[in-house]
Amino acid sequence: MRILALDSALKRRSAGVVVDGRLVAERHEDASRDHAAALPVMAEDVLTEAGVAADTLDFVAVTVGPGGFTGIRAALALAHGIALGIGKPVIGVTVGEAIADALPRIGVRSLWVAVDSRRGRVFLERIDGTGASPPDGVGAVPLDRLPRSLTPIAVAGDAALIVAAWMAARGTDVMLTDARVPWPRHVAMAALRRITGDLPPLPPQPLYVDPPEARLPTGGLRPFPAG
Repeated sequence: MRILALDSALKRRSAGVVVDGRLVAERHEDASRDHAAALPVMAEDVLTEAGVAADTLDFVAVTVGPGGFTGIRAALALAHGIALGIGKPVIGVTVGEAIADALPRIGVRSLWVAVDSRRGRVFLERIDGTGASPPDGVGAVPLDRLPRSLTPIAVAGDAALIVAAWMAARGTDVMLTDARVPWPRHVAMAALRRITGDLPPLPPQPLYVDPPEARLPTGGLRPFPAG
């Protein structure tokens, strides 16, 4: 199984090629903008390094969110473009599902994946016992309104430190993990679980928790110039 994995949902973009469960090429860099220009170059580089022709891929795996609007859109657009060109499917996974694949040994703890929303809140994704993100498992939550948990939890994501601190101050049994962002191998393996039926179906479309920050001008768009 040959998989190209793409992610730019958070503050790091990455691309990787996974062949039969083994990561054979990877690129990543910390960045919060210019994903649409940089991610295609990274994808081409990892395919070249892996010696894998795009038309021999079995599918393209990509994170669908939660995260930044432009990053999610850039990775999905690239994934769909590549997949359309080679006639193969796009398999979407959430940020939490990819991170959950990297944390197989948290015991009976529930996994909370906290993503910085940059609006004084976090995007909180609560992963169920199968490693899936249930339909009602994602929401934007102010820190002072984090849900209570009567059972032990593990916290991951780029806002994990502050969420773990808040939960510990409330007396919750909380374990802070070192998983902060999705990595290509785990994006690919979560997608493989989805395509084999171990994770429930999920459309490869953006998972936006908040509406986009961009707004049309008050008077609407200007008309095209005449002539």
